[in-house]
Amino acid sequence: MEKIRWFWVWVIASLIFRLVFIYFPNDFILGSRAEIATPLTSLRRLAEGYWLKQSSMSPYAGSMYHGSPLLLSLLGPLTVLGTNGQPSYLLCSLLFVVADFVTAVLIRETGWKLQMAYSDRLKSLNLDKVLESSDILPAGDIASLIYLWNPLTIVTCLGLSTSPIENLMVVLSLYGACSGLAPLTAFGWVTASHLSLYPSLLVIPVIFLLGYGPESPPRKLYLQKTASSNGNNPVLGDHFFSWRPVIYFLLWATIWSSYFLFLCSISLKQYGGLPEMFKRTYGFILTVEDLSPNIGVLWYFFAEVFEFFRDFFLIVIHLNILFMILPLAIRLNHRPCFLAFVYIAIFSMLKSYPSSGDPALYLALVGLFVNELADMKFSFFLFCGYVGVALLSPVMHNLWIWRGTGNANFYFATAMGYACLQIILVVDSVSAMLQHDRMLQKLSRAQS
Repeated sequence: MEKIRWFWVWVIASLIFRLVFIYFPNDFILGSRAEIATPLTSLRRLAEGYWLKQSSMSPYAGSMYHGSPLLLSLLGPLTVLGTNGQPSYLLCSLLFVVADFVTAVLIRETGWKLQMAYSDRLKSLNLDKVLESSDILPAGDIASLIYLWNPLTIVTCLGLSTSPIENLMVVLSLYGACSGLAPLTAFGWVTASHLSLYPSLLVIPVIFLLGYGPESPPRKLYLQKTASSNGNNPVLGDHFFSWRPVIYFLLWATIWSSYFLFLCSISLKQYGGLPEMFKRTYGFILTVEDLSPNIGVLWYFFAEVFEFFRDFFLIVIHLNILFMILPLAIRLNHRPCFLAFVYIAIFSMLKSYPSSGDPALYLALVGLFVNELADMKFSFFLFCGYVGVALLSPVMHNLWIWRGTGNANFYFATAMGYACLQIILVVDSVSAMLQHDRMLQKLSRAQS
């Protein structure tokens, strides 16, 4: 009870911290930061698109808005003019604070379900020593507080970015899959994919979560236990893949997708319909039309590459994400939630328009595996690296854009360092998880 009380104290403190900074007028400067707001997540661009639509013009006229028309209809009315003639973003900021709170609660519940499932699996395999020696911490509480108190999450919430809503939908799909709720899972996955396209890759870990259930030890342990015992193992049958919730998920995903497309077609009936939406949203993401500086590496690369080779490198870069999906799915299918974290980190690194909202999500998901990843070799180096990049990125941007004492290479160097940190994080975390699985296999062999 004492731990639960202190957890909610920290949660309430994080919400108060956000609410206090919302009323600081200088915080609106964050909305123009390249690290926070992108062409897809900028609330100011959304306000411009809503103004165009209210003026009987296409919201995609010009090159300002490239998001979903549904998000435009949801947040657009909240950006109406204030008393001083300027757009008022207060209601949107409050909505983002609520989104962060709900996301943190869902992360906590997801962590609780993963921890309970993992403990039950180990007990059923007579590996109670792992639970006793590791002194398992409440991973869901840790991950939830990491998300709420991460400076990247806070500046994203205060920086007029729609990333908190996208993160909420991603976590909602994972929570629904861990709970076995196919309609909720489909709603979260379809909405996240509709808003940002890249979360569509999470369909694989979502299917594994629904089919196999939450985290469990490697399947080899079950086969090994069955071979070592002369009777039937009661836990082996539970580990078989179940197609029924997967079929329900695909059915509900089809229903939600059709419903969203129907609403989008009505919203854009006079402005080109669905073809215009696909061209201005998903086409804009895949073709990397906007080369404004951000924390990614693609803007600099396509600003330097010859136009003749542009299409070739677009195909190579996007296929690079797809090539890593199948091997990781084969190797980590017994840990679908961890697989989702790896996918999120990979497409956050290679997506067209990354923002600070992307690491805010996957760094929180790392907290769900704080016990399994306790043997990571470069955790301190990664922590220092993320802090260094977060501090150097705005400095290098200021030297280049405003003071004129630097150039694009100054800012791009921080983007390269950030990309290297993400690579190290993925490789080190996967290695630590596989090492943890090998440790479980050794303990199982010792008992046999």
